[in-house]
Amino acid sequence: MGFKGKLVASMEIKCGGHLFHDLYQTNAHHVSNISPDKVHHFNIHEGDQDLKVGSVIGWKYNHDGKVKATKQLIEAVDDEKKSITWKVLEGDTLELYNSFAITASFEDNWASWTLVYEKKTEETPEPITLLSLMIDITRDLESHLHNN
Repeated sequence: MGFKGKLVASMEIKCGGHLFHDLYQTNAHHVSNISPDKVHHFNIHEGDQDLKVGSVIGWKYNHDGKVKATKQLIEAVDDEKKSITWKVLEGDTLELYNSFAITASFEDNWASWTLVYEKKTEETPEPITLLSLMIDITRDLESHLHNN
C-alpha cells in the first residue's frame, strides 16, 4: 500500500495564461531554450508537434543538482481552462513514487501546478523540491513571454 499525496502551488503571472498553455501544447520544445539551466532536453516519443491527449513526451531536467529524465503521457488537455495533465510513465520520479501526475493550469493571470502522487514508502519525501522546480521554470517562462 502506498501513501497518497497532493501538492498545489499557484502564482500570479504577468502575462496571459493562454501564452503558457500555447507554449506547453504547441511549442514545448522551446522550454529547454528558455530555461536551459533547468530543462536540458525535450522530445516527442509518440504524436506530433501539436501535443494532444495520448502524446508521449520526454524531458531531461536538473533536479536537486542532478540531471534526471522522465517520460510522460498527456492524459488531458482542456483548452478552455488552459490546463494540461501529464502522467509519468518512466523515469527518476518513479524510483520514489508508485504513480505521479502533474497538472498545469494557466487561467487569466494565474499559473497553478498540481502534483498528485503515491509514495512507495511512508519515508519517501514529499516532492516539494520538484514543485519548486516547476515554479522556477514558470518564472523563467514568464520573464521570456512578458519581454517578447
